[in-house]
Amino acid sequence: MNEITDRFFNETVDELENGILRFWLGLRDPRGGFYGEVLSSGEIRPDAPRGVILNARIIWAFAAAYQMMPKTAYLEAAVAAGEWFLKYFVDAENGGVYWSVSATGEPLDDKKQLYSQGFAIYGLSELYKVTRDPKVLASAAALFQMVETHFADAEHGGYIEALARDFSPLEDMSLSAHDINADKTMNSHLHLLEAYANLYRIWPDDALRDALERLLDIVCTRVMGPDGHLQLYFRRDWSVLPGGISYGHDIETSWLLLECAFATRNFDLVSKVRPYALAMGKAGNEGLLPDGSMRYEQLLDGSFDDSRQWWVQAETVVGNLWLWKYHGDAEAAGRALACWAYIRNHLVDLDGGEWYWSILPDGTPDRSQPKAGFWKCPYHNTRMCLEILKLFN
Repeated sequence: MNEITDRFFNETVDELENGILRFWLGLRDPRGGFYGEVLSSGEIRPDAPRGVILNARIIWAFAAAYQMMPKTAYLEAAVAAGEWFLKYFVDAENGGVYWSVSATGEPLDDKKQLYSQGFAIYGLSELYKVTRDPKVLASAAALFQMVETHFADAEHGGYIEALARDFSPLEDMSLSAHDINADKTMNSHLHLLEAYANLYRIWPDDALRDALERLLDIVCTRVMGPDGHLQLYFRRDWSVLPGGISYGHDIETSWLLLECAFATRNFDLVSKVRPYALAMGKAGNEGLLPDGSMRYEQLLDGSFDDSRQWWVQAETVVGNLWLWKYHGDAEAAGRALACWAYIRNHLVDLDGGEWYWSILPDGTPDRSQPKAGFWKCPYHNTRMCLEILKLFN
């Protein structure tokens, strides 16, 4: 490695261990699990509700980090997060996982969002890699079977966005306040794909492989639009609902799609997926700004949200590294380095640890959003760092 890549690698290791994971280790709750919210000031809210996405991603982050850097503290954190998750987030009566619980484990929002079932599978699959605990694998496999039983749309293909606790229909299926109420969404199908690929690596079940291959086809032929950008929302029959452009999801999907194709160990499928992944990567990079960062999104009226969200910057780094490594884009490595420089100079909180939620268009950190919460998790930035470590190790 030359001087630039040496520095890139070393900065990443330092940020992962001393900036990101140290912060999250400090959020272990003596009562069990991890605290549900930390304000941008660093103030911990010990009794805040706990979201399923945050907790599943904590499991994944520490289990994945342990495989690259086998420190006992990371394994202990992953196991502790997994034990609390299985005890309190899993609906023992109906199956599936709740959207949120209290700090002491009582169900708060008991809806079954497809997105959250996917992340539960993703986190538990990663935990199994480091524990080989058969209960963990059985829980992940049961979630897969539940999704196929209750969420799969046998008529039109794909998966329904959300159901009630007992898997009856819901009137409002929206994932967040930022999303519209749609029968099917890009975001949930993307992360179910990621979850199924991770589960298949440890549990090569035939039905799982078939579902994984169907999801790959859906992302390529239904979700990606003719211009390479992802279409965000759909009716049940896959007719497209109005949505803007999410540059972060474009660039994220460009590499996740190819990674999930690799998980099938099917050379023909990888070859089929590759041009779709390249088109998504090119489309995502349309959101790059002169300072090396990536804007958040283009709205329906054609205007732009130029806030630099933490997760979008992390995915921009990884997506461009994959464009460089797997698609022969010689300039993509420079784009990744430029975005990393932006992250280090603006998003990383050198005093408090972790990253700010975003940098506002005026150049200041968005301190109104939490450091940890329902959507602010050690997933995108931990994964970015681990992808860099894999690339240069």
